[in-house]
Amino acid sequence: MSKKINRIGVLTSGGDAPGMNAAIRAVVRASIYYEMEVFGIYRGYEGLIEDDIVALDARSVGNIIQRGGTILKSARCDEFKTTAGRQKAFDNLNARGIDALVAIGGDGTFTGLHAFYQEHEMPVICIPGTIDNDLPGTDYTIGYDTATNTVVDAVDKIRDTALSHNRLFFIEVMGRDSGYIAINSGIAGGATAIMIPEENMTIDELVARLDKGGKSKKSSSLVIVAEGGRSGNAIQIAEAVHKKSPYYDTKVTILGHLQRGGSPTYFDRVLASKMGVYAVEGLLAGKTDVMVGIQHKTTVYNDFETIMVKSNEIESEAIRISKILSI
Repeated sequence: MSKKINRIGVLTSGGDAPGMNAAIRAVVRASIYYEMEVFGIYRGYEGLIEDDIVALDARSVGNIIQRGGTILKSARCDEFKTTAGRQKAFDNLNARGIDALVAIGGDGTFTGLHAFYQEHEMPVICIPGTIDNDLPGTDYTIGYDTATNTVVDAVDKIRDTALSHNRLFFIEVMGRDSGYIAINSGIAGGATAIMIPEENMTIDELVARLDKGGKSKKSSSLVIVAEGGRSGNAIQIAEAVHKKSPYYDTKVTILGHLQRGGSPTYFDRVLASKMGVYAVEGLLAGKTDVMVGIQHKTTVYNDFETIMVKSNEIESEAIRISKILSI
């Protein structure tokens, strides 16, 4: 029989993602709803080690659901990767009577949480918060929808100037080793080509596709490049294309951290709210060392091994559709 949980700690870790505040709000209010105390841990695992922990109530998380970033802030923490660092974190939680932990973040966050659980057996649950949408076990991660909409908005604006000057624009988007943002923003933005890590499009193949568009009197071209693509970054690809076809007036735009900011979409707010509640309810039901997810409108709890040995693969149908529409 699992020990009764009385106090829950919540933190955000790794890269920030729009919707993290909505998830924090949900964890806090769900904890209070189920008559537990809840504590916010600032700066992720770093704050856990440094005992930067404060009690939260329902009003502490008022007026944050619409805000980007994370009110609890986030930080990388090499010390938490050590046994001694995790022991410090446990001692701080233990001293405050905190007997369960919710961490919001990506695979690095879950990796740290898993190691912490193995050593100290404190009930823990991870909520997937990352714009990359690269975690299996859930249809969507918190922040992905907002980031993709931000990219589409930027692509629409860049197209205006591309049309005005008959230019070829290479637009680099985030995603690390995942092409989710690239493939879907490329389809939504009407890109001529989309270069993602999951597909090995060569420079010659890209030039051939661009030439095909030129022959059909295409007035401008946009190429979406995922930052982890096999052919290099957007600058390198643009230079390689220009060498093979100097006809093109090429420009490069790297959207960068613009994609992480801004008010979360309704979708991310609702997703984060659901996951925050499900995380608290999972802990109360005895779930631990798992990541909460939503698949086909159903709540799922995925263990560490399931998340870390698999990848969230791009749907082949999305790739097929993008090729058909690029003519």
